[in-house]
Amino acid sequence: MNLQNTSFPVASGPEELVPSRYALKVGDIDVLVVSDGVLPLPTTMLGHNVDPAVRAAWLHDMYLPQDAFDWALNVVMVRSGGRKILIDAGLGSDPNLNLPRAGQLIRRLEAVGIDLSEVTDFVLTHLHMDHIGGLLVDGVKERLRKDVRIHVAAAEVKFWEAPDFSRTAMPPGFPDALRATAKRFMKEYGSRLRLFDQQQEIAPGVVARRTGGHTPGHSVVRIASGGDALTFAGDAVFAVGFEQPDWFNGFEHDPEEAVRIRVGLLRELARTGEMLVATHLPFPSVGRVAVDGDSFRWVPVFWDY
Repeated sequence: MNLQNTSFPVASGPEELVPSRYALKVGDIDVLVVSDGVLPLPTTMLGHNVDPAVRAAWLHDMYLPQDAFDWALNVVMVRSGGRKILIDAGLGSDPNLNLPRAGQLIRRLEAVGIDLSEVTDFVLTHLHMDHIGGLLVDGVKERLRKDVRIHVAAAEVKFWEAPDFSRTAMPPGFPDALRATAKRFMKEYGSRLRLFDQQQEIAPGVVARRTGGHTPGHSVVRIASGGDALTFAGDAVFAVGFEQPDWFNGFEHDPEEAVRIRVGLLRELARTGEMLVATHLPFPSVGRVAVDGDSFRWVPVFWDY
C-alpha cells in the first residue's frame, strides 16, 4: 500500500481544511476512498438489543456523545483493467430528512478531477438511500455513459419490491424515505442493472459477493492484486461492531443473520490480515482487524502522505 504510486490525483481543494479523499494502491489496482460527508443519527441505532446502560458505558469509553453522533459515509472508486468503478453512490439529497452535511460525493469527485462520464461501472452494496441517492441527484443520470453498468445482487432488487421493516429500529421518517428512494431508483435505473446471484467479477481483481444479513441482497466487494487485498464491507461492519459484534444495528433487516455475517467477515479478515474499508467507519476507514479475546479490535492504518 503506497500513496506515492497511485495514479489518482490526491490534492484536496483549497477550500478544504479537512481532507475528504484518500488514495492507495492494492497491488496494481488504484483505490480512492471518498467521503460523502456525515450522517447524524441517534446512538440507540448502535445496539437496540442491549441494555441502555451498557450502550452508554461504551459511548463514554469512546468519548462519544450519549444522544447522537456522526456516522461517516464512505464511497470507494477503483481503477482496474481499464474500468473505473464506483462502489456505492452516497446519499444524494433528501430535503425531508434535513441532512445537509451528507451527499457530498459528486462535488468531491469533481474537485479531484473525476468526471462522472469516466465511470464505467457502479457496484451497489445494497439499495438503502445512503448508497444509491447520489445517482438520483439532478443532472447525474444525464452525465453517465450510455453503457454504464450498475451491478447489484438480484436478491436485493427482489427485496425492495415489498421491503419488510418489521425487525429494524430506525428513526421516524427513515423507512418511508428508504422505500421512496428505492422505488425511484428502480424507476430511473432498473433497465440498466446487471444482476448477479452470489458473486460477480466486475473487473480484474474486483469481485462483488452477496452476503445478505443487513439486507437480503447486501454485498461486499473484494479488491485483490499482487498479494494485497482490501474488502469494502458496505454496512456489514459498523464502528461498534469490532468490540460488540452481536449488537443489532437499527438498519439491519435481519439482525441475527447480520451478526453471523459480521462475525464471519471479521474472523476472515483477522486471519488473512487483509485491509478493510466500510461505509460507516470513520474516514478514511482503511485498517485491519485483530482478534481480541472473544471479540475483535480495529487497527487503523498509518496515513501515507
